[in-house]
Amino acid sequence: MSDKYAIRIHELSKKYMVGARKGRRYRMFRDILVETAKTAWNLPRSVSGQKNGGEDLQTLWALKDLTFDVAPGDSLGIVGSNGAGKSTLLKILSRVTVPTTGYAHLRGRVGSLLEVGTGFHPELTGRENVYLNGAVLGMRKREIDRKFDEIVAFSEVEKFLDTPVKFYSSGMRVRLAFSVAAHLEPEILLVDEVLAVGDVAFQKKSISRMEEVSQEGRTVIFVSHNMAAVRALCKTGLFLEKGRGVYAGDVDSTVKTYLDSENIERKHLSRVEIKPNPSLWAQFLFVAIKNLRGEDVSSTSHERPFIIQIGFDARRKDLGCYLVLDILDANKEAVVNSLDFETRNGFVNYKQGVNTLQVTVPPILVPGEYHLSLRAILKLRGKEHLLDAVHEVCAFEITDGGSVRAQSGVKWSGRISHLLTWEQKEWDVQSEK
Repeated sequence: MSDKYAIRIHELSKKYMVGARKGRRYRMFRDILVETAKTAWNLPRSVSGQKNGGEDLQTLWALKDLTFDVAPGDSLGIVGSNGAGKSTLLKILSRVTVPTTGYAHLRGRVGSLLEVGTGFHPELTGRENVYLNGAVLGMRKREIDRKFDEIVAFSEVEKFLDTPVKFYSSGMRVRLAFSVAAHLEPEILLVDEVLAVGDVAFQKKSISRMEEVSQEGRTVIFVSHNMAAVRALCKTGLFLEKGRGVYAGDVDSTVKTYLDSENIERKHLSRVEIKPNPSLWAQFLFVAIKNLRGEDVSSTSHERPFIIQIGFDARRKDLGCYLVLDILDANKEAVVNSLDFETRNGFVNYKQGVNTLQVTVPPILVPGEYHLSLRAILKLRGKEHLLDAVHEVCAFEITDGGSVRAQSGVKWSGRISHLLTWEQKEWDVQSEK
């Protein structure tokens, strides 16, 4: 391996013990110190499936034997399905958690944005949190002073700068947190999927800012489910699966390898059942793709409408929330976005219990592979709270039902298949004047 690197990961592994706790007291600070010491000295601990102090524990390896280098000035996109270990890797790189074995060596100051408002104090104002966050990143006050106006302008929260952060929406916290992390000149910038919370315009601006950071010779690590954003920002890619590195190379090859594996794994999963979680106020229980006869289908013609059936369990009376449906293309970009109140004369109070919803999708999608994502959003005292979400489920295919394009041997492009009328007319230029 070359000595010229910004980040070096060597045989990195992270283990979690999961299972039912049976009467064990809450962990004290001394317990954490003991566990940290064991990690540092690689002392033996309980093995998978053993009972440990009254607990039935099982071993979960979030990362396993991961080794790679990131060159200075590189922009690396990390892709993989939920649970692949992407966020765990970024938490280790940002020193939020420690590895079980192996090491991660970073050269330079690190700026990270892993969760909404990470490092923000809710009782402090936006202005105060800019200085607090900058200090956490190792900046001197005069350095923050020099960048302050630029940070505030980029974040678009000038009007609320002297308002406590606890009153900010999630989008406002994201904008301010990203602006601090991106403008205080870190040598290494770590960004997780958190940008998905912001609006589309700010996402584009953030991508442009990360491109500038990369062009300045700084190193960017970007984790996202948005393959278009990964392709636009990153030069190289890493595909993680079940905590292991499956593929590393240029970003286009990495994204293609990941999408191909996803398509293979999710074929014919046109109906997904979700295990109930009683701790949630509301939950999606099932999602299915059906034809107009009510049969589960994994493919349909581009000339025919189809139905998306949703089971939604509201576990509170008069739950004032709204549901969001995204239809995602093969690049995991939303080509259709629909809100449940748009055609129902305003917000809906869902009855307590299981509600079965049906969404009819007209024949507008071009042939290709698609998935669904769903979110349930609670509006409470002017703020939005995510109640539940399911991501990238119900793989289905839109096929060509014998279009003029297919008969002419012309490939599909674009996103919408609606036919536009072409006419040949003679225009009287004189009459137009």
